[in-house]
Amino acid sequence: MLRLDALGPTGPYRSRNQETIGDRTGNPVATLSLAPRLYVTRAMQAMHRSAALPVDGRIAAIARAGRAFATERVAGQSVEDYQRTVSAVAGMPITVVRNATADIALAAAQVYRTVRNARPADAVGDWRDPSTHAGRAVWSRRGEVFAVHAAGNHPAVHLAWLEPLALGYRVAVRPSRREPFTPHRLITALREAGFGEDRIVLLPTDHDAAGEILRGADLGMVYGGDEVVRKYAGDPGVLPQGPGRSKVLLTAGADWESALDTMVESVSGGGGVGCVNATAVLVEGDPAPVAEALAARLAELPSLPALDERAVLPVHTVETARALAKHLRERAAGTRVWLGGNGIVDELGDGSAVLRPAVHQVDDPFAEQIGAELPFPCVWVAPWDRDAGIAALRNTLVLTAFTGDERLIDQLVDEPTIANVHLGDHPTTWMRAGLPHDGYLPEFLMRSKTVRR
Repeated sequence: MLRLDALGPTGPYRSRNQETIGDRTGNPVATLSLAPRLYVTRAMQAMHRSAALPVDGRIAAIARAGRAFATERVAGQSVEDYQRTVSAVAGMPITVVRNATADIALAAAQVYRTVRNARPADAVGDWRDPSTHAGRAVWSRRGEVFAVHAAGNHPAVHLAWLEPLALGYRVAVRPSRREPFTPHRLITALREAGFGEDRIVLLPTDHDAAGEILRGADLGMVYGGDEVVRKYAGDPGVLPQGPGRSKVLLTAGADWESALDTMVESVSGGGGVGCVNATAVLVEGDPAPVAEALAARLAELPSLPALDERAVLPVHTVETARALAKHLRERAAGTRVWLGGNGIVDELGDGSAVLRPAVHQVDDPFAEQIGAELPFPCVWVAPWDRDAGIAALRNTLVLTAFTGDERLIDQLVDEPTIANVHLGDHPTTWMRAGLPHDGYLPEFLMRSKTVRR
């Protein structure tokens, strides 16, 4: 049994309120300390009293921490043990966890480049720059303390808050109680690399104390569903991260058969659990052949335990898997089922079950099912035409479009609610360090101000 303490401004804190975390077979793996409200309040106050590390020191420390996170023992645990623990608890294929580990290390190594890419071209990063004698825009923080209510669907969500840390923010992370291992390991590595305990904290809490973290911060980021997005939509100090609802668009004349590999990767890459996984494929023309071919390919994916090297699909407890299957049946009422009609729950005999892919066809590009984002490969295939146009493609994190229509491409790139556009043979899951995910996070964290001296 691992013991995960809260990591407060004066060191590890083991509370009386402990939560047991089990793997997907129901076996206990760790206990997590839940910080009480008063402790959270005092921790946030302590972070406001702390000072940022000098920029060179914090960039170097983040890079050191990233290397340690991915290659060394941290808090007595090897990287291999960490990865197996995350895979067993989160039900994520072990290869996905390994890839996420490497992604976090790469993000740490390139964090300065990433935040510099977001800075306006004519702004400088320090008032001491000689150009400020004549007057210059200086990029500066909008606050001092940043809070994150993190998601637990993928370890790589934690690479995002390295950016405010690089910009000099003190950072408080409330981990998901489903997967607290990644932020605990990363924050421990950051502290060992030189960040003070009052500059980066881990505050696991129950729901009652969770709001205190955001109230104690200057700015915050919250992951969640539509309810979370609605709750914080009017709060200028909180950046909500909701469902991605990523999509693939096939316009008339596109060679969809050649695009099949890209569609399969878009739907199922990384286990199909991410916000960048495609939840809809829209076809200009008859969608049935596309749905049929996609279903045939996804049906070939094997059902294996998450720790198996060949695993590619997510694993849940049998109880959770059955609940998700019931939810899918209810959402899919009235659609044409190409895959998953005989069930998506494949029990492994140890209390866990693989969630297998599902493919459904709907008759309308505005069908409400297209907005259903589920934690396994699940895709809705729909017809699309020029009358439906951009309206049917809005509110999309990543859109992969197979089209040569430059007027349409102009519209896709100009549409404010489409965050990223991939043209041609690039799956929705494609990402690269240094490029924006849902815009650059520093666009929210920073502002430019004129300085003349």
